This record gives sequence, C-alpha cells and structure tokens, in this order.
Amino acid sequence: MHLPTLETKRLRIRPLRMEDLNDCHRLYVDIDWADKAVSEEENLKRRREWLEWTVRNYEQLALLYQPPYGERAIEDKESGRFVGLVGLVPLLAPFGQLPSFGGVEGARFSAEVGLFWALTPARQRQGYATEAAHALVDHAFGTLKLGRILAGTQRDNRASIAVMRRLGMRIEENPYPEPPWFEVTGILEAGR
Repeated sequence: MHLPTLETKRLRIRPLRMEDLNDCHRLYVDIDWADKAVSEEENLKRRREWLEWTVRNYEQLALLYQPPYGERAIEDKESGRFVGLVGLVPLLAPFGQLPSFGGVEGARFSAEVGLFWALTPARQRQGYATEAAHALVDHAFGTLKLGRILAGTQRDNRASIAVMRRLGMRIEENPYPEPPWFEVTGILEAGR
C-alpha cells in the first residue's frame, strides 16, 4: 500500500525525506503553524521528530496493509524546489452533525480519510494546491479504491474552501457551536 511518487504537469508529489526538514520547518513558520510559545530551536526539534516519524510511518503502514496516511512533499518538477505538503490523513470529528451525515447535535466522533494540503506563501494562489490534491484524489479513488475523502478547515479560510470547490467537493458547515474547531468540511464521493 505504498503511495508512489505522483506527477502532474508541473508537480511531483513524493514521500518526504529527512533532507526536507528545513523546508518543512520554514513552511510551518511561514504559514503560522509553528508554536509561538516555544523557541525556534524547539520548533525545529519538534518538526524533526515529526519528520522522522513520518518517514518511518510510510514503511510501517505498508507492512500492516494500512492506508498510506501521511504528508508528502510537493515539488516543482522544473526546479526541484519544495512547494509544500499534501497528504492523506485520518480525520476524527463528529461528522454526524453535518446535514448530509444526519445533522445530529452532539453526534459521536467517527473516523474518515482526510485530504491535507499546505503551501509555502510564495507558491499560493497559483493552482498548486488544487493540482497536487487532485493527483492524490485520483490515486485514492482509482488505485486505493476509497469511497469518500473529506477535508476540513475554518469558516474564514476562503483559500482552502476554494480548493475544495475546485476539487468538486460538496461544502458543509457544522450547524452547531461544538466543537469550536469543527467548522467547514469538504466532502468528495468516488464517482462524482
């Protein structure tokens, strides 16, 4: 169940390597996902530990015949430069609260396969997130035979919602106030 390197017209989506540490760290700093309560050194240490786990995780999941969860590097094919991350990740949330999942307030949490992307600011608004995510979705539906993929974001993240729409996702908002981080979900069913 290894996820192969995928290629699009402009991009290569490949497994992360330890050599990607500085690019991944810079991405998290640039998009404001680094922990501001700790030092730059501590953030880099945390990113290194995450990257080591991610790289080992590819092989371990494959040995267990599990889905190829985890982020992958997006690189520009022409220059070979790091553009960002895209991946399949586990999502755990009260999806039963969404209208198409039943709309039940306080629904129990369930697990779904999620789609993740994050791009360096200099490469945003150029179609890279959509292009990379589309390649991953095609592989997930075509080769892995997934039935559904979800993506989550906040109501004010218009850029991510726009990517969801370009991928053909149905956008649903959680109609309930809890949990506060469960705001917008993009839903894409196989064959649609």
